[in-house]
Amino acid sequence: MADNRRIAQPNSTRPLVNDDLSPSTQLNTWLKIITTQSTIIGEGSPEGVVPALVTAEYMDLNGVTGSLIYRKRDADDGLGDTTKGWVLV
Repeated sequence: MADNRRIAQPNSTRPLVNDDLSPSTQLNTWLKIITTQSTIIGEGSPEGVVPALVTAEYMDLNGVTGSLIYRKRDADDGLGDTTKGWVLV
């Protein structure tokens, strides 16, 4: 099965910084992808507390076998609340 969460490396033929040394659009886009696809780590259930995009992963530092990893399944609760929609995996 393909890993849809694989993050592509930035294009090596394009600069990561502009002439004035500010971050390029490519770097900003890549950093946003890295940030949104990294595992979120916290304590307790993320449901109703942690906002995230669909497919985000959360690890509960206080979790035990069977209640350690959550995956964001739903975009929101239908009313725009992105803290809802987490399921144990």
